[in-house]
Amino acid sequence: MSRILITGSTGFIGGRAAATAAARADVEHLGLLARRPLPPPAAAGADEPAPGERNQGRRPDSETVVGDLRDHASLRRACEGVDVLVHCASAIGVDDETAHAVNDEGTRALVDAAVRAGVTRIVALSTASVHGRGPFRAAAPGTLPLAPGSATSRTRAAGERHVLEAGGTVLRPHFVYGTGDRQLVPGLVRLLAALPGPLDAGASLHSVIGVDALARVLVGAALSDRTEPGPYYVNHPEPVPVAELLAPCESLVTGRPADGRGAAVDVAEARELLADLPFALHHLAMLAPDHWFEDDRPWGDLACDPGPAFTEGIAEHLPWYRGLLERE
Repeated sequence: MSRILITGSTGFIGGRAAATAAARADVEHLGLLARRPLPPPAAAGADEPAPGERNQGRRPDSETVVGDLRDHASLRRACEGVDVLVHCASAIGVDDETAHAVNDEGTRALVDAAVRAGVTRIVALSTASVHGRGPFRAAAPGTLPLAPGSATSRTRAAGERHVLEAGGTVLRPHFVYGTGDRQLVPGLVRLLAALPGPLDAGASLHSVIGVDALARVLVGAALSDRTEPGPYYVNHPEPVPVAELLAPCESLVTGRPADGRGAAVDVAEARELLADLPFALHHLAMLAPDHWFEDDRPWGDLACDPGPAFTEGIAEHLPWYRGLLERE
């Protein structure tokens, strides 16, 4: 039985990790670090635990631990009595000073507090973006240098270092989709909407994972005796062709007819058309080269379920995305 602290539990991925942990029978106590009090996570919304891990009607004690990665004293209080730390909090798309304070210095302070409190395992969520832009094809852990290209990625790479130096585990997904995602699919939809026709992005392959599968790995890695220190890539084992990735996003584009909307636009033409739209150029740059990371350990050694392949997996989330885009 473990006592877990999860940071970032109000976020897209951390919230799913909290719900997944709340459904586990091997969790005695669940602490959720947040800047304000929160209701306990709803285990009913979590995916079915693996056999032998079902809750059997008992939910772990759950509490909100009020704190902030920039308030180092609060981190020391939060780590008291904790066995396992799952660190999902990060600052994305903020100014350089905030990114440094949260992703780098905040992670350092959190890891220091955890080590001093006797935490036995630290699992941190990072991103494959710490390697910069591809092409990456079937890249295995330990084969790529760190080459972050933005303040967010640079400071998250710095945060990784603190976790790894403490003997912790870092999970690096690439594209993450699902209910609650306000970056990946909405960004791709805005990119496509800015073009006169569908995008022909070539034949690149991309690593993708659903948020529920990622949450299972986060909690599974925190609780498994087979978890290794160091970095893992965490993506569905089948890479997704870029055309397959874009198809559901194209279906979400509003304001133009379903057919006859113009010829397909290739990457070179799209760069010219989107020259004044930095956000669209950013997403386009992610699509053109391969970003395929290969690591079977989450699904083999840790025995986590990768969930359905992308086209099937995203279908259940399309109504949520449609509602989000209609409200924006």
